[in-house]
Amino acid sequence: MKKTEERVAQEKRLKERMEKVKHKIMVMSGKGGVGKTTVAVNLALALAARGYEVGIMDADIHGPDVPKMLGIEDEHPEVSEGSISPVFVPPRVKVMSLAFLLASKDTPVAWRGPRKMGAIRQFLSDVFWGDIDCLIIDLPPGTGDEPLSVAQLIPEIDGAIVVTTPQDVALLDSRKAVTFAKKLGMPVIGIIENMSGFKCPKCGEVIDLFKIGGGERAASDMSVPFLGRIPIEVNIVESGDSGIPFVLEHESEAASAFETIVDSIEHIVKGG
Repeated sequence: MKKTEERVAQEKRLKERMEKVKHKIMVMSGKGGVGKTTVAVNLALALAARGYEVGIMDADIHGPDVPKMLGIEDEHPEVSEGSISPVFVPPRVKVMSLAFLLASKDTPVAWRGPRKMGAIRQFLSDVFWGDIDCLIIDLPPGTGDEPLSVAQLIPEIDGAIVVTTPQDVALLDSRKAVTFAKKLGMPVIGIIENMSGFKCPKCGEVIDLFKIGGGERAASDMSVPFLGRIPIEVNIVESGDSGIPFVLEHESEAASAFETIVDSIEHIVKGG
């Protein structure tokens, strides 16, 4: 079947938009509940704090939580002449999410694969990302429609960051995510071990609630870089609910650990 003129025009727009984005990074996980969106949001804010122009594309169609974590749930993108202006978050972050377009916060998205791919294609082709250094793409858990769509629509993607927690069930799925990326010929930037140890705020004892070190072992076994581990802290939960990313908390051990992880990722954004 021949492509429609509209589809051809959309693909041309997509190519033109993505040519203005220097680097594209997918943040993914093998399963839910490992803090993938938290990592994506904090990575974007950390890079922006270092002077980079950053975009966040919330590709989690069924659970678009990026606006909540940034405290911009009530914002709306502007639409004019077929172009969508993403929501701006100071100092240098642009955000697009399906959450901005839903009738209410309680509206479920009951879409099948083709419609989800259509939404992702539109986020890439019709959103005016402009000239930015990095587009962070927050994907839903697993290796289904959304990551496949992104990989197909952006063949020149810089790579994937896989977020996991240390326990065996999460590591099993994270290994699948790494294998998924490799099968698509996509570079794996590395694995982040989240929720890695909890330091009691009263006595200072470190408790390995979900074990520790599993992400590092998985990275070694899969021959991909290990980017670092982020401990559990009460303020991480509070920051997600309040819309203030924890990386902005300079006194936090988690924020300090995350900055070290960003150091390992920054060379990609620099063009290294």
